[in-house]
Amino acid sequence: MPTLAHPPGTSRRHLLRAGLALAGAALTPAQVWAQLAQAGGAPPPLPARMRQLLERVCDLTIPDTATPGAVKAGVPDFIALALQHGLARTGRPPPADQFSGGAAPAGAGWLDWLGFELDLKAGGNFLAAKPTAQTKALSDLDAAAYAKGGEKSPWRTWKGLIVTGYYTSEIGGSQELFFELVPGRFDPDIPVGPNDRAWSNDWTAVDFG
Repeated sequence: MPTLAHPPGTSRRHLLRAGLALAGAALTPAQVWAQLAQAGGAPPPLPARMRQLLERVCDLTIPDTATPGAVKAGVPDFIALALQHGLARTGRPPPADQFSGGAAPAGAGWLDWLGFELDLKAGGNFLAAKPTAQTKALSDLDAAAYAKGGEKSPWRTWKGLIVTGYYTSEIGGSQELFFELVPGRFDPDIPVGPNDRAWSNDWTAVDFG
């Protein structure tokens, strides 16, 4: 079924390529997950509304399908900690000119930008809107970010964090992607169907371009 993270004609494999661009940051995704594990899975503290916003956006981007989605994979916790460490250049505030109207509220951070823009596109409180209105607001934000002129949109960073968090999680790496600890024989040319999953431990298949 088409979703924000899986629109018609694309697959989660394509999104993985975009998210892997974040791997060059000083703190790696694996280190973020390791720190969460050391903390016993306790999520970094966030204001209640920001936490709810983060979980809802993650769920809309990669919902539960045949495999668990971003929320069940722990991606909101991953992102909360990643923001604390400035992963993917989030240590600096989002550009003021990327706020609709061209002026950022005083002290606004990445979560503030996300809430600000989604509230505008939902015509009010995004979190109080109906699911269909929430989906449309986020889809409109996504479309604008990937249209011509949207190269600097903070949503591109947000989406990259969600995708990276998901595919480096245990669920994303072992359930959404296939994992084979001991590969079998080498087959240089095999048929691949549109519904076949990528292999989480076959990095030769990842296009970093």
